[in-house]
Amino acid sequence: MTRPPFGFGPSGRPDEPEDGDGGDDPFGLSALFGAGAGGGDLLAQLTSLMSWSGGPVNWDLATQVATTAAKEHDRAATAEEARAVADACRLADLWLEPLTTLPGSGGEGQAWTRVGWIETTLPVWRQLVDPVAGRVVAAMAGAMEKGLQGGFGGAVPPEMMGMLAGAGPLKGVMEQMGGLVFGAQVGQALGALAAEVLASTDIGLPLGDPGRPALLPANIAEFSQGLEVPEDEVRLYLALRESAHQRLFAHVPWLKSHLFDAVDAYARGIEVDPAAIERAVESIDPGDPESLQRAMGEGVFDLQPTPAQEAALARLETALALVEGWVDAVVDAAAQGTLSSAAALRETVRRRRASGGPAEQTFATLVGLQLRPRRLREAAALWAAVAEARGIEGRDALWAHPDLLPGPDDLDDPAGFIARTGAGGSGSHQDSGVDWDAELRGLGDS
Repeated sequence: MTRPPFGFGPSGRPDEPEDGDGGDDPFGLSALFGAGAGGGDLLAQLTSLMSWSGGPVNWDLATQVATTAAKEHDRAATAEEARAVADACRLADLWLEPLTTLPGSGGEGQAWTRVGWIETTLPVWRQLVDPVAGRVVAAMAGAMEKGLQGGFGGAVPPEMMGMLAGAGPLKGVMEQMGGLVFGAQVGQALGALAAEVLASTDIGLPLGDPGRPALLPANIAEFSQGLEVPEDEVRLYLALRESAHQRLFAHVPWLKSHLFDAVDAYARGIEVDPAAIERAVESIDPGDPESLQRAMGEGVFDLQPTPAQEAALARLETALALVEGWVDAVVDAAAQGTLSSAAALRETVRRRRASGGPAEQTFATLVGLQLRPRRLREAAALWAAVAEARGIEGRDALWAHPDLLPGPDDLDDPAGFIARTGAGGSGSHQDSGVDWDAELRGLGDS
């Protein structure tokens, strides 16, 4: 399922108001400038901020907004918490060692603050978000240029046409405004997410330094409240998940680009409705800068994904499900019989993801995608079935190339996937019924 990128148009989520608090502020600028800012003050602040020239998102503004929000209840980790994180990550690596062929990173676990999470992960967010924002700006500028050349069919008053024509190169104007709007939107999303994430890989993407596991003690302490599980067990379970993610991302070199390429492919299909642009421009009041915010939230984006977008979305959702499912299966195997609360914590994490937690909401805000974390259960069951049929090495060998991985239909039929790709008994990949070296040679020749 898709939604308009960066909060354009109605959210479609019941927890977001359609009017009243936030409903008339689709870009979230009132939170940035203050709800009481007058039109003149807002225009002056907009003008001062529209000097950004570093791409489709004003990342200076995004950083400012995100860190300001995160600092409100942030705190540094105590020395005891930092030692506990390092110890949990070391123990997690020991428990995982016999259960995967992907080696540990050897990096010491880090204790991050919320602001530290923002500062460390911003470069990756920029790589993820910029393609979508760039496409949005280009689509809007193209539609407005076309409408400007045709006078918007006479729908726009002459004084508005004069204002638009005198605004200078439209592409530059749109880039400046887009950078401002997207910077505020991304900053708010990341600031909120920083208060919820528990580890550097909590949303299923490699956001931090490769091979450096990291946990957020302050957030873990809040997450642990009400679970009826000792906090040290919660920390260890989360360290297992973080360490498993780190092994996967560090030793599957194509995985990060595979995920981000899917987002980029989705972005290339973003379209705007020229008729909606005409209606939006017609509704802008030059004396009311906030009218621009309202205008651009009125159905400008085409909400029906193209076939190419649907394919990119399916590829991204499946890849993320496979990542999360593999981690879930490996961590479950490591924690069973050694961590008394493993089953309860596994279910808690699964429900957290399936109820529209940080990953889904952040993707929905930043790149206009609604993910389906419910596929995690199917993916975990598939990986467990593959490990039972082919052994640990046969399971992990599937990460050697994206074309070896299960597809979306395979998540519903693990037995069929195993049978189709070669049945075999347990043990090493030599016993699995599949000559993986030959498979890879064939992929390289195709």
